[in-house]
Amino acid sequence: MTAMPLVSIIVPNYNHARFLRQRIDSILAQTFQDFELILLDDCSTDDSRSILSAYASDPRARLEFNSANSGSVFKQWNKGVRLARGEYIWIAESDDYADARLLERLVSLMDTDPRMTFAYCRSKRVYVDNEFAGFADTHMAPIDPQRWTADYVADGREECRIYFVRHNPVPNASAVVFRKSTYEQIGGADEGMSVCGDWKLWAAMALRGRIAYIGEPLNCFRFHDASVRNKTSRANVDVIEHLQVIRWLLDQVTPPPKVLDNVGQLVASMWVPAIMSFRVPRDVKRAILRRVREIDPHPFRNAIGPGLRTMRRKIARHWRDFAPAYTSFSGSMHNEK
Repeated sequence: MTAMPLVSIIVPNYNHARFLRQRIDSILAQTFQDFELILLDDCSTDDSRSILSAYASDPRARLEFNSANSGSVFKQWNKGVRLARGEYIWIAESDDYADARLLERLVSLMDTDPRMTFAYCRSKRVYVDNEFAGFADTHMAPIDPQRWTADYVADGREECRIYFVRHNPVPNASAVVFRKSTYEQIGGADEGMSVCGDWKLWAAMALRGRIAYIGEPLNCFRFHDASVRNKTSRANVDVIEHLQVIRWLLDQVTPPPKVLDNVGQLVASMWVPAIMSFRVPRDVKRAILRRVREIDPHPFRNAIGPGLRTMRRKIARHWRDFAPAYTSFSGSMHNEK
């Protein structure tokens, strides 16, 4: 009988043929080798399946191809975890890639403490051509500019009270190794979400114990036009789901007063631009306002600053569009005189 692997690596793929070889080769090159590799495909329409099939001869690899598209990355995560035999899980997203030491470093952290629910590392942002584009934690810099530059181990509930309640500190699943038993205890990823299911998942697992972080950027998080996050952002789903996760977290923990005030300001910075945009449908605006009122008892007080900033941006944008025509018109009027 084949021994159980310590780690199950899940690669959920949909139409990422151009990135797959780099993704899988960076997994097979890991310095830690006690793993199984579960390759999922959600009915890709590109050359993904032939590329994945080329790895079928590796004894560590298992191929699982859907007969119908699931329509949800989080359904694929849950499917992969159900298939997994390892104690630890690494969801290595199909368009990312990793330093050869990522798995070794994160597994060693998980092994230090049975209360550790997950460990993650810093992520570099990269473009399609692998060009470095900064770090993926810039959204957390206004909260704490130094915290994600160095290693730490923390109580998960406290992390939720201070950080998760404001933003998702874990920008990319490919940077995380987590305990399968914890994932199962919380019921897995929320399949009703399109964008923020990962944020809710990490927070729910953090609430169950401790988490660890490595400040060295061992993960490469790829940004490109075809990513799920880019598509859903255009559909305004992200604003509603952000508000939904914040409300859920406020039901789990009680943040300090200063953090709670900051939550109100952050919420306003999301909903005000959406409400003032002509591109957002009226029914979506109503849904956003319902979510806001569930979180913030003083939404309009906190909206003053973001509202003014949005108005200034709109005026500046309209002026940039209008100024050339105005200059040309005023010049012609002057010439006629």
